Amino acid sequence: MNVEDMIMVSVDDHVVEPPNLFDGRLPKKYEDLAPKLVHKDDDTDVWSYQGTELPNVGLNAVVGRPREEYGLEPTALAEIRPGCYDIHERVRDMNANGTLGSLCYPSFAQFCGQLFANTKDHDLGLTLLRAYNDWHIEDWCGAYPGRFIPLGLVPIWDPELMADEVHRLAGKGCYSVSFSENPAKLGYPSFHSDHWDPFWAACEDEGMVVNMHIGSSSDFAITAEDAPMDVLISLQPMNIVKAAADLIWSPVFRKFSTFKFALVEGGIGWIPYLLDRIDYTYEHHHAWTGQDFGDRLPSQVFKERIITCFIDDPIGIKMRDDVGLDTITWECDYPHSDCTWPTSPERLSKSLDGVSDDDVNKITHQNAMRHFRYDPFAHRPKERCTVGALRAEATDVDTSIRSRTKRFDERGTWASDLAAGRIHGQGD
Repeated sequence: MNVEDMIMVSVDDHVVEPPNLFDGRLPKKYEDLAPKLVHKDDDTDVWSYQGTELPNVGLNAVVGRPREEYGLEPTALAEIRPGCYDIHERVRDMNANGTLGSLCYPSFAQFCGQLFANTKDHDLGLTLLRAYNDWHIEDWCGAYPGRFIPLGLVPIWDPELMADEVHRLAGKGCYSVSFSENPAKLGYPSFHSDHWDPFWAACEDEGMVVNMHIGSSSDFAITAEDAPMDVLISLQPMNIVKAAADLIWSPVFRKFSTFKFALVEGGIGWIPYLLDRIDYTYEHHHAWTGQDFGDRLPSQVFKERIITCFIDDPIGIKMRDDVGLDTITWECDYPHSDCTWPTSPERLSKSLDGVSDDDVNKITHQNAMRHFRYDPFAHRPKERCTVGALRAEATDVDTSIRSRTKRFDERGTWASDLAAGRIHGQGD
């Protein structure tokens, strides 16, 4: 398929929240208690909340910068592309990349709303969480109908409240929520408990996709404190592999038969091996472990219930039928360090060389549209949704790599810093 004819929908991008996020969305008694963006003397911007500072870590918003300037140091809004936090500039950057649709994960609120869950006053936490969701749906996604897939947060401290929020979100046209890849690592019951059943039941009722992003357990795959950062980055998808196994052997899929999970930013090349392994495990061990999938195999359940996501995975594309073609969705990961902006179509096209147009369409947009109940063509003629058409609307967007101010030169041993809690990333 010609690159310009592709239609691309990303199921994994991120928003760096703007300072006016909570404006006009809170009761008077909570206005002064809400998180606030503060500019510090060292020229960084941090969110201040309940005596804690929450910086925007560099790797979360390095799009458009030279790779040698990547790092984990805190940044300021002035040091990052406006498209990270300004919805109008975001859409312009999407057009420049030929990206039609985008699903955006939170930054300072953390992947599954840990910031609000850790608020001692749960009434305040719930009020802030719902205000965040309303901002995301109405101001961020609502500013450009048909360009975004809404994603909600849920109050993970109370499964009944989670169920209530799922129903509320569905009433606002949001059919996807963010949850932890391993809630046990956050101090909550595991997938093997019935603790989450009210939440699962609500997701079943509403056809809600439960998204599990790498890092959403606040746990990192670190081999040693003195390991280089490259080890941690290489092993990031391992948490998603563990999450997949955890889900398959949990009772969730047998208790609830229809709603789906998305394994976000974990890649797909490892999936055929896992499918072979779980079927082999079932054959050899279910008689004594007590697992029972009836007349199906674990691999069949995986392909029915789990949406898979990748940024750039040539091996996974080659094995797409073994992965499960109808489950595969594409990610840009804007503005994180792994993102392929502004040449995502060209980068992906290399992996899709020799792939049929029908398969390309499934991978680039049709699967995402179906699984996430997303219909951009209801808002925009299909012929205006291609890479070529979108880029024609963004000829004035500067996509050149530009150096930003560097305030820190010492990189340190980042694995050690992460392990010691001296650096807090998105998942913390």
